[in-house]
Amino acid sequence: MYCLTGNSFSAGLYLHIPFCLKKCAYCSFYSLPDRQNFKRYLAAVSKQLYLCSTEYPLTSIFFGGGTPTMLPPESLRKLLDECQQQFSCVEDAEISIEVNPATVDLPDLQALRQAGFNRLSIGVQSFQDQELQKLGRPHTAEDAAQTVRLAHKAGFTNIGLDLMYSLPSQTLRTWKNTLEQALQLAPQHLSIYELTIEEGTPFASQQQRGELPLPDEDSVLQMLAETQEMVRQAGLQRYEISNYAKSGFECRHNINYWRNGSWIGVGPSAVASIAGTRSTAVADVKEFCCRIENGQDIWQEKETLESEAAFRETVVIGLRMTEGVSLLELYRRFNIDAKAYYGETLTRLIRLEMLEITQGYLRLTAQGLLLANTVMAELV
Repeated sequence: MYCLTGNSFSAGLYLHIPFCLKKCAYCSFYSLPDRQNFKRYLAAVSKQLYLCSTEYPLTSIFFGGGTPTMLPPESLRKLLDECQQQFSCVEDAEISIEVNPATVDLPDLQALRQAGFNRLSIGVQSFQDQELQKLGRPHTAEDAAQTVRLAHKAGFTNIGLDLMYSLPSQTLRTWKNTLEQALQLAPQHLSIYELTIEEGTPFASQQQRGELPLPDEDSVLQMLAETQEMVRQAGLQRYEISNYAKSGFECRHNINYWRNGSWIGVGPSAVASIAGTRSTAVADVKEFCCRIENGQDIWQEKETLESEAAFRETVVIGLRMTEGVSLLELYRRFNIDAKAYYGETLTRLIRLEMLEITQGYLRLTAQGLLLANTVMAELV
C-alpha cells in the first residue's frame, strides 16, 4: 500500500476512528453516530496496519476521529499494540488520542494510560453550556472539567484542550470565561480555533437561512487579542497560528504536518503523505472494510505535486508556525532559493511588515499573523 524508502525516513501515523455519540453542527469530518460496524472496522484496520508495515521508525501515533473513545479501552489498547508491532517507534514517541467528555470515566482513562497513550487531546470547545448546546456537543461544561481532572488523576502529564471562538451568540465575556476555566485546569497545550462554516454542515444551512448569529469582525479580533494576553500570562507560548503550549509540550505529530513531512494514514477518510504523494482513503466504513477484505485499493484520491508546487505548499504550511520556515532547509529539500523565487512579492510583503526574515527563517510578523490567509494567498 505504501512504499517507504530512504535511510533516514521517519514518519507519523494517523489512525482515523470515525464513530461518535452524535454529529456536531459544525463538523465536516467523516464520522458516524454510534459504533455501527466497529468490529468489522477493527478487523479491516488491523489488516491495513499489516499491509503498510515498515521498518522505518514512527515519531508519533495519533488516534483521531470521530471520537476514538467510543471504542472500548481494550479495543484501543489492541489497536495501539498492533501499531507498535507493525511499526518501530522512536524511544520517546508521542502517542496521542482524542477524547471527548462524556465518553470516558476514570477506569477508562487509567486503561488508556496503561496501554501506552501518553498524550490526550480533549475536545472541550466551550465551557458555556448554552454554547455547547448550539454546537451540538453531547457534554456539559462540568463534564469537560471533570474529564480533565480525571485525566490528571489517571497519570496523564501531557493534556491538551481544544477550544473554539467566534461561536454563535458568543460574546467577549463568555469567551474570556471559557478561557479562564480552561487555564485553571492547567493544561500543557491549547488548540484554539476560530469557527469556520463548512459546506454541507447544519451550520452552513442555518447561515444561508440567516439563522446563525455569529460575532462581528471587531468582536472576533477582541477575542483573539484577549486570548494572546491570557494565554501568555498563563505561561503557554504560541507556536502555531491556532496552538499554544508550555515549553516542550508542542504537538510533535501536528508539527510534522506543518513541516510538510511524511505520515501514514489508516482508516476510512484518512490521508497519507509519503514521498511527495498524498492519498485519501474512501470516506465510508462499509466500503473501506469491503475493499480491505477483497484486497482492493482503498485510496480514492492520489496526488503527486511537482517540485515547485511542493515547495510553495511547504512554505505556506510552514508559515503557520511562529518560528516560520528555514530558508536553508527549503533549499536543501527543493534546491530552490525562496528569496529569488518569490522576488518582488516577498520584498513587498517584508516592506509591508507582513513577513520578516530572522536568523535564516522566513516567518509571519505579528501583523502578518492577523492577516495570515491574505499573506499566504500571495505565496501559493
